[in-house]
Amino acid sequence: MGVERLGVGIGWRPEIDLSIARLPGVEWVEVIAENLHPGNLPASLVELRERGLPVLPHAVSLSLGGAEPLDTRRVEHLAAVADELDAPLASDHVCFVRAGGLDAGHLVPLPRTREALDVLVDNVRLAQSIVGRPFALENIAALLEWPDVELSEGAFLAELVSRTGCWLIVDVANLYANARNLGADPVGFLAEVPLERVAYVHVAGGIEVGGLYHDTHTHPVLPEVLDLLGELRRRSEPPGALLERDGAYPPDDELAGELESIRQRLGGAGPARQAGLPAVREQPARQAAPRAIRAQVGGALPARPTHGERR
Repeated sequence: MGVERLGVGIGWRPEIDLSIARLPGVEWVEVIAENLHPGNLPASLVELRERGLPVLPHAVSLSLGGAEPLDTRRVEHLAAVADELDAPLASDHVCFVRAGGLDAGHLVPLPRTREALDVLVDNVRLAQSIVGRPFALENIAALLEWPDVELSEGAFLAELVSRTGCWLIVDVANLYANARNLGADPVGFLAEVPLERVAYVHVAGGIEVGGLYHDTHTHPVLPEVLDLLGELRRRSEPPGALLERDGAYPPDDELAGELESIRQRLGGAGPARQAGLPAVREQPARQAAPRAIRAQVGGALPARPTHGERR
């Protein structure tokens, strides 16, 4: 049984709750689970639920890839929020956020080794047993690549899905960031992951500073990110897509315009606009990128060791 159709949504934040209520065509919202308290939901969020909009909780603190025992209290909180919202799905990220008693304050990428995958699989299975509903994991933006990589990111996620039955959230903005900063292959990623297990897609903006692309969620969505959404849509039909915005909130008409751009990219299965897609490496063992996309490739930036995607 697949995930229900969601359509086009936006990340609910208290700073734009009134905007969300009046934006045209918003079909669902995603909320940060750690910001909610069951039994005391914000009134504006309750009103959206009463209007029939699905509200999906998205966690940022489970640290499912961490080597330490999973903090089940955090998973139980996610489960309680999902129950309160009657959510069709709950989610978190493929990452870790804590180690040795320290919190990174970021979503830190995992070393893509089989040992790390085994740890992640065990933690995801435990989380699934607590959440008690479909559970999805999101790919993150990273500014480092661990040594001794054994699996590509797409293959790593494909095996995770095969072994746990989880769903995926494909963040095309994170794919773009990793292509810019690490020389990753976003088209190869889309060729390797099981797109039939995509629950929905994240879309967000960012900015380049000092030769690095930062996934800020506070800037407009770049055309190149929308191109990747179009490429994903060319290959499959995701149940939904969501605009993330976490600060520097623009006027309602600008938010509406970005939502409409996302909606247009989901509206047909034709080829993506052939301009400015990020760097794509030739991968003989993978499905080759479409020729017109490969023609737009620029040089990849070197990896810079730092923290991963912020939270």
